Amino acid sequence: MTILQTITPVTHDLGQFKVRRALPAKERTMVGPFIFVDEFGPARLDAGQGMDVRPHPHVNLATVTWLFGGEHAGAIEHRDSLGTLATIRPGQVNLMTAGSGIVHSERSPQDERTGGPRLYGMQTWLALPDGREEIEPAFEARRDLPVVEADGAKATIIMGELWGSRSPVTTYAETINAQIALEAGGSIIIEANADERAIMLVGGDACLGDAALTLYELVVLAPGEEMILRSDSGGLAMLLGGEAFPTKRHVWWNFVSSDPDRIVQATDDWKAGRFAKVPGDSEEYIPIPDQPKTVSYP
Repeated sequence: MTILQTITPVTHDLGQFKVRRALPAKERTMVGPFIFVDEFGPARLDAGQGMDVRPHPHVNLATVTWLFGGEHAGAIEHRDSLGTLATIRPGQVNLMTAGSGIVHSERSPQDERTGGPRLYGMQTWLALPDGREEIEPAFEARRDLPVVEADGAKATIIMGELWGSRSPVTTYAETINAQIALEAGGSIIIEANADERAIMLVGGDACLGDAALTLYELVVLAPGEEMILRSDSGGLAMLLGGEAFPTKRHVWWNFVSSDPDRIVQATDDWKAGRFAKVPGDSEEYIPIPDQPKTVSYP
């Protein structure tokens, strides 16, 4: 059995663009260390408009932000409480490690707003492993990612080791993450050396063996089985996974932890204003919601 599980994401229609949340889901919380999977776009906002995710906190996780290229390629301006200012564009991965606590905002750059910003990409969260949940916050942006090309496939290795190459991006648990672009008739072997793996088709068409993938569904692969991803007319897919966690993780709003009391503490800290501010973006913030949510968008 090639496909273990198929998860249809919950779609949040934010007016000018859609966010599709595949994890966490009722039927599954994690794939390897990945505990949150959002795909957004493709979309183009009206001229003068922009995406504005106001400052908000995280603990005990790391965020991975990746934008897709092509005609819908856009940019996101990231600021955080470490003083980071980084503009992410296709080909660059942003890894923000919250650890003991961080605050950040994500907005469309001013120079993108004039003609109408484009949005097309994926943000995922990685739960930090036991014993490392409270590490120091950190941020890194990398463009020096290995690319593997063969048989009409071009795979960019975002995190971990795949197809004999390893990404320089920091990992805290065994993690695999890659963008796979397939030409018409292209194919690539999906290796079997991770505990848990999943694929999301984000553009075009693709099949795993004889099973056609549906756009934006998260397809969890059977463990220990090597398989072939192929496309008839060209497609774009994301591969993610890694080691299975032995300890349960809890998720509430923007917080992840193995200890529910840590989430309560983080909630109290945010309400009381005890988190650090974001330099250059300290006037606004997202308040704690009345009802529990995984994450809030304006």
